[in-house]
Amino acid sequence: EYWRRQAQETLRNALRLQHLNQNVAKNLILFLGDGMGVSTVTAARILKGQLHGQGEESLLEMDKFPFVALAKTYNTNAQVPDSAGTATAYLCGVKANEGTLGVSAGVTRDRCNTTKGQEVTSILRWAKEAGKAVGIVTTTRVTHATPSAAYAHSANRDWYSDGEMPPDALEGGCKDIARQLVENIPEIEVILGGGRKYMYPRNVSDGEYPHEEKQRGTRLDGRNLVQAWREAKPRGKVAEYVWHRRGLLALNVSRVDFLLGESLHPWVPWHQLGALGGPLSCPGVLGQLQWPVIFQGCCCLRGMGVPYPGHAGGRIDHGHHEGKAKQALHEAVELDRAIGLATRLTSTQDTLSVVTADHSHVFTFGGYTPRGNPIFGLAPMQSDVDRKPFTSILYGNGPGYKIVAGERENVSAVDFAHADYQAQSAVPLRQETHGGEDVAVFARGPMAHLLHGVHEQNYIPHAMAYAACIGSNRGHCNAAARPATPLLLPFLGLLLLFC
Repeated sequence: EYWRRQAQETLRNALRLQHLNQNVAKNLILFLGDGMGVSTVTAARILKGQLHGQGEESLLEMDKFPFVALAKTYNTNAQVPDSAGTATAYLCGVKANEGTLGVSAGVTRDRCNTTKGQEVTSILRWAKEAGKAVGIVTTTRVTHATPSAAYAHSANRDWYSDGEMPPDALEGGCKDIARQLVENIPEIEVILGGGRKYMYPRNVSDGEYPHEEKQRGTRLDGRNLVQAWREAKPRGKVAEYVWHRRGLLALNVSRVDFLLGESLHPWVPWHQLGALGGPLSCPGVLGQLQWPVIFQGCCCLRGMGVPYPGHAGGRIDHGHHEGKAKQALHEAVELDRAIGLATRLTSTQDTLSVVTADHSHVFTFGGYTPRGNPIFGLAPMQSDVDRKPFTSILYGNGPGYKIVAGERENVSAVDFAHADYQAQSAVPLRQETHGGEDVAVFARGPMAHLLHGVHEQNYIPHAMAYAACIGSNRGHCNAAARPATPLLLPFLGLLLLFC
């Protein structure tokens, strides 16, 4: 009877969707979970439930979104994509080659001289050109591939500063990504993330970690881009730069027009995530403090139309690459918590929220585990080949491949519940790889029904722009009904993310 009642309630909710929400979206929010494939979403749902005394039956906040689609993630030259080509797709609306940012498929990676005339603009720029307030928040460096497609055009995702660029690219007139962050769209209202060393001249000591050589500035041109960011703002506008949680808390955001926040480290070790007082992009701080600070703070930021900027959950991706599923899944739960807060602070009548991923990972969980089995626990049986136990979570490849005395490592001899445990993998690699399967797209709000079925990933920003009456496809818009000053929020992490 329980299952029948549940199904009937679901049916009633589905029937209500026949009345489509065709309002113009005042606000757009894009949450990007970097590397958050379908298997990650499912495992994160179980983890979230188990953290709250439930389990498989629990719901993520994104699960509650009424419209769901699948996005095909391949790059124009890659069956299994990277984060740069996918970011160009879901932010700029065109597919691109792997490793390239904000440019068409006419650009070859590393070839600066193929870039001119191939630049493509993002939904963030479309919103800005329509007079909207925009923001980017990420748990990665702000120059990472996931967020940077929102503002940059680059033949190589790794050209964070001119210190990372080859001589031919510099001679060819290509700009590094940090410089483009400051120059391409100078009036982005909110930018929060990591990677501040790319903003300062080479060998300039970091203010927080003055004795760490690897954290010194990297720029060859001698420019201080934080200062350049301030100077690019219109006269009479207040631009604030923060690099630590304390600075963010101290802001009187009602008097701030532009906010740039950059921590030193784009991420911190997992065992430190719960520590207060960490850098801006530390997910532990985000979970305990930063969400309410950002969300509540920006509702008072001058000129902003909605209560918060967005987020890219970039560390989901980092955790998977390291084979550390515990890190990846906890980060996904944190991203979902942010989605829940955004849902409570906005209305489906005027806010289109979209949650998706740039790509998946070769992450899986199985082994016929019983209901309620700890998500990081063992399968209920031993292998019928080597007679050893195995964890439910495994990777297709990555650093978790371990041979001990000529045999697969016996996981019962290690602490597989540890935060830094690297789940076993089938093929040894220093870094685990992305997966090539489709990713989910969850949508809620005006015109959310446009995200349905199976789509090319580059369709996403076109649907969002249509809903908000920005960009080139505005023939359906009633000018009298268009809202004033909506806010676009790419969640780079991501999260992008991300992240």
